[in-house]
Amino acid sequence: MIQELLKAFFLIFIAEMGDKTQILAMAFATRFPVKKVLLGIFLGSFLNHGLAVMLGSYISNFIPISTIQIIAGFAFVGFSLWTLKSDDDEDEDEKQKSKFGPVVTVALAFFIGELGDKTQLTAITLATDAAYPLVILGGTVLGMIVTGGIGIVIGKTLGDKIPEFAIKIIAATVFMFFGVTKLYQTIPSEYLNLPNIIVFASILIIAVFIIIKPMIIRRRQGKESAFRKKSRELHDYYYRVEENIEKVCLGTEQCRECEGNNCIVGHTKTLIKSGMDESEHLLHEPFIPKEETLNKHYDKQQVAESLGATLKVIKENPTDMGYDNIHAIRKNLETILFGKSIEQINDWSQYAKSLSDIDAALAKSVLNKIND
Repeated sequence: MIQELLKAFFLIFIAEMGDKTQILAMAFATRFPVKKVLLGIFLGSFLNHGLAVMLGSYISNFIPISTIQIIAGFAFVGFSLWTLKSDDDEDEDEKQKSKFGPVVTVALAFFIGELGDKTQLTAITLATDAAYPLVILGGTVLGMIVTGGIGIVIGKTLGDKIPEFAIKIIAATVFMFFGVTKLYQTIPSEYLNLPNIIVFASILIIAVFIIIKPMIIRRRQGKESAFRKKSRELHDYYYRVEENIEKVCLGTEQCRECEGNNCIVGHTKTLIKSGMDESEHLLHEPFIPKEETLNKHYDKQQVAESLGATLKVIKENPTDMGYDNIHAIRKNLETILFGKSIEQINDWSQYAKSLSDIDAALAKSVLNKIND
């Protein structure tokens, strides 16, 4: 039982390390509290892999176990090649608008996103010859939760230091090991001759070369994957804007008593901190700053630089569901600079016009900083 649990956990863990679902988990963590994100991952993965385990158990009642094991061996070899496939070759459009609560939103995203994915197929494969299907389900779901949590942490703390290529190679090697071992143990001995082994190995080598060649070319050209790019951008953004806001804060020498989250600068600092450490934040609570905190003589240059950096992050896709925390920061910075904020950005040109209508010179200064 323990062996099946560990095997299921380990295979799902290595399959999801460096996968685009970690980007999804990281993006959700900038919008929702981490505990709710992990609960959503649990529910979505439980439903998705529950279907997979039931299907795998059902198949084992009608197909001989030896045939299932041979199919499983080839499946694991296929998962190895799939793991090597670059996420940039797939559809990265995970940016869906949420009409539900945090937990349901994350659960739906992971349930739908994992349909037909290698992790669901891995769960089916493991369940076909499992003595304890429910243990397999527990292991696969636990693997999804752990990799999702790691994705959130490393995406914010390590940024561009993530060894994604190495992770893919290791994960693919482990899948290949399980697959080749299972095939060697289950394929009839008359087929395990030298010519067949050479043909099989040659096909694998050619397939691996074709799959990893684009990644090697991108690495030589200095191009980043979507995972590393987004990790680096968010990491750099939060630390840059944190430094600026610390300079904006007037401190107790001028403010006398700190108003904390009742102050628009204090609230902005809280939002920045929540984005950096994935803690519970104030996104879902109405924020009404004390009036006197809006009329203080803040360093508008620092505020403008912070707003410019904020807009630079969200400009490519301002409706990205993972940027809600950053939009909250944006609205606070706009309020400090312009006396009011733009509720939503659906069209970039319209947003620029709205800022210009309030203060053309100040808007031009802010928008120019996006290209700095």
